[in-house]
Amino acid sequence: MLNPLRWKILAILGIIQFMLVVDATVVNVALPHIQHDLGFSRAGLSWVVNGYVLMAGGFLLLGGRLADMFGRRRLFLAGVAIFGLASALCGAATSPAMLVASRFFQGLGEALAAPAALGLIAVLFTDHKERTKALGAWGGIAGIAGITGTIISGLLTNFASWRWIFYINLPVAILGLIVVPRLVAKSEVAENKKLDVAGALTATAGLVTLVYGLLQAITHSWGSQSVLLPVVAGLVLLAAMVFVERRSKDPLIPRSFLQNRTRLLGNFSGLALAATFFAFIYLLTLFEQQVLGYSSLKGGLSYVPFGLALGVGVGMSAGMIPKLGIKPLMVVGFMGSAVGMLLAALLHAPESYAAHILPCLLVFGFFNGLMLPAAQTAALHEVTGENSSLASAVQQATSQIGGALGLAVLVTIAARYAQHATGAANAVHGYATAFRVSAVILVVAGIVLATLLRNSKTMAPIDASVPNK
Repeated sequence: MLNPLRWKILAILGIIQFMLVVDATVVNVALPHIQHDLGFSRAGLSWVVNGYVLMAGGFLLLGGRLADMFGRRRLFLAGVAIFGLASALCGAATSPAMLVASRFFQGLGEALAAPAALGLIAVLFTDHKERTKALGAWGGIAGIAGITGTIISGLLTNFASWRWIFYINLPVAILGLIVVPRLVAKSEVAENKKLDVAGALTATAGLVTLVYGLLQAITHSWGSQSVLLPVVAGLVLLAAMVFVERRSKDPLIPRSFLQNRTRLLGNFSGLALAATFFAFIYLLTLFEQQVLGYSSLKGGLSYVPFGLALGVGVGMSAGMIPKLGIKPLMVVGFMGSAVGMLLAALLHAPESYAAHILPCLLVFGFFNGLMLPAAQTAALHEVTGENSSLASAVQQATSQIGGALGLAVLVTIAARYAQHATGAANAVHGYATAFRVSAVILVVAGIVLATLLRNSKTMAPIDASVPNK
């Protein structure tokens, strides 16, 4: 039986999801002000961003499994409470150590709340048509929130204080804590499941260590110990996790989970999409502020058309999936996004926003929006109620890893290529090279999907006999 409150629940969960995703990017424009007020070193400042990404990406798998085992509502509320408290501590930070520690704490809150929230959606919407619409809206919220962080940060930093980019989370968190328990019924804890502690520890430690090593490549050479040691250690830990999972009677990730080709390719597409998306926003923001001299407010507002184009793409995609299936939308989305990246590679200084920056924003935004619902649908293909939060955690962890990989590789390419150019154009040459590499990544991903992905116009409904935790 369908929950009559499911759309109201989706609206509340969507607001929380918006808050969680925004906090991954909201600090970017405000970093110079944070550095000045708290006395960050140049190297230490990067941890304001990295701490959140590392903690969220590393603990998402554990959060998803905990939600499936101990109740999605319970884990969601715990995650939101942790996130709200951490946001208050971030806003009140009086030292670099306090802010960085609070950002780690925020990341833990997201790791618990985000997979539980998407898991709730997956079991609330058992009708495949409604589920496609719900996931389309969810993917659109995530995509729009990903670029809205720069706008919010620019506005608050200019007209109030950087501390308000964290304080604005408090009313949203309180809303979720009050409303969700009234709309979502509590369920009994599954007693036939045991937490795979060894698998959880090795998976989380491996992901955190690997992401840390990839992020270190932004400021260190690939052959340096700062990069190689954590990357190798992370891979060893993940290999240990695979060994532990194969021997476990109740593994963190069921053996059959990624044997579904559509689901596997959906997560692959999320990795490629996040890698290029995060790098695009980061590099274009630097281009606008460092090369064109945009203020933080002007730079933030420049992404408004991008958000609108992305929203249009999401709306069209959600409506076309039942008719065309996910494969053509994903392939066209990747190829169109590559065109947007190539347009960005043509940027130079001085530059006209309307004639040059706006076209790449519109093209890249629209085709990213076209992909998002289809990729989300693929990542949750034929997921059961028992594994819905885990599927969400895998998808979101893949995006976090992809974003970290994109920043580490593409930003490093931009910086190193710039060293071989001379004069004022050095940074522009570096950005252009990174954008071209991003276009290649997107084209390759599109070819892989066109070759291997089976088309699907619907998703198998979740087993209604599984309780909505």
